[in-house]
Amino acid sequence: MYLPTHFVQADQAELTSLITAHPLALLMHLGGDGTPEADPVPLHWRPSETGGQGGTLIGHVARANPLWRAAAGQSVLAVFQGPQAYISPNWYPSKQSEGGKVVPTWNYSVVQARGVLRLVEEPAELLKILHTLTDQHESRQAHPWSVDDAPAGYIAALQKAIVGFRIEVSELVGKWKVSQNRPEADRQGVTAGLASASDTSAQAMARLVAGRPS
Repeated sequence: MYLPTHFVQADQAELTSLITAHPLALLMHLGGDGTPEADPVPLHWRPSETGGQGGTLIGHVARANPLWRAAAGQSVLAVFQGPQAYISPNWYPSKQSEGGKVVPTWNYSVVQARGVLRLVEEPAELLKILHTLTDQHESRQAHPWSVDDAPAGYIAALQKAIVGFRIEVSELVGKWKVSQNRPEADRQGVTAGLASASDTSAQAMARLVAGRPS
């Protein structure tokens, strides 16, 4: 990934926060014939038990999905896309002083996680993955659903149709392209323009440009 110094996001807490808030990753790997493949897969970030910068991503795919056979034991890349938005040059006060020499751009925040994919097929461990992923997302519900709410035999039968995996993350890279290369007045203009938009991603980007959490 092209990563100018001023767009580097090295704060581990910010990186993992984006992963948690935007868990649907684009999981990239080489297919059986060597062709690059990309699958959208929801993943859960599990911090290192030693408290270091490492961690593990866990997830599962349908057994019918060729990803698990092709990617097992292979280095893969998981890309998590955070807030993003179009930036209009109309929001730059400098448009007047620079004689119109400004152009549109696109702001975005993204995290790339790289590591080796290992399969998890032992039923008890796979069930733990299902509980973890479900509990993470059901926690937002007024009355959270639990895997235990379904009959055990039904869940056991469904488990045969999926394959779990974990990715021991060896590299976590963040890129926050949030108008750091613009003058402060332009950044304020961008913040105001984005904040006035109706979509939540633009509003989240406005908070990033302003230096506040998304």
